[in-house]
Amino acid sequence: MIIVSDTSPINNLAAINHLHLLNQLYGTVLIPEAVYRELTDPNFPVAGATEVQIFDWIQTRAVSDRTLVEALNNKLDIGKAEAIVLAVEMQADQVLIDERRGRLVASRLNLRYTGIVGLLVEAKSRGLIVEVKPLLDALINEAGFWVAEPLYNSVLQLVNEIELP
Repeated sequence: MIIVSDTSPINNLAAINHLHLLNQLYGTVLIPEAVYRELTDPNFPVAGATEVQIFDWIQTRAVSDRTLVEALNNKLDIGKAEAIVLAVEMQADQVLIDERRGRLVASRLNLRYTGIVGLLVEAKSRGLIVEVKPLLDALINEAGFWVAEPLYNSVLQLVNEIELP
């Protein structure tokens, strides 16, 4: 299975000490050079910076199609643009991306995608975590990850952690 990740899933899972879920779900995760740079910028330290440098299951790859990267970079930041182009080039099974605009572009290029919320749902369905709610709350409260209330409630209902009236 070929999985390409944008910055957000790595950064946010690392922020709540659950980056290992990516490895457990997918084995190897590929990131483009721009995502590596975003995570390891010494002037802007973020969660995941050390992990992308030392975990052998997170592998950095160069993107070849610079023309497509430039075209996408008009709509997306460079990390998302390169992640999407790398996913196209590698014929990835899935691209991990959270931003709505990035998902729209991925969809137009016929890429399957999921984000961090989808990862948590999948992790629970595979028995890797017991509950989604504590991790979702940690993402919101500790990592500053934004989740709309309707999505929050529908996800918890989906994984049988709350009942809606």
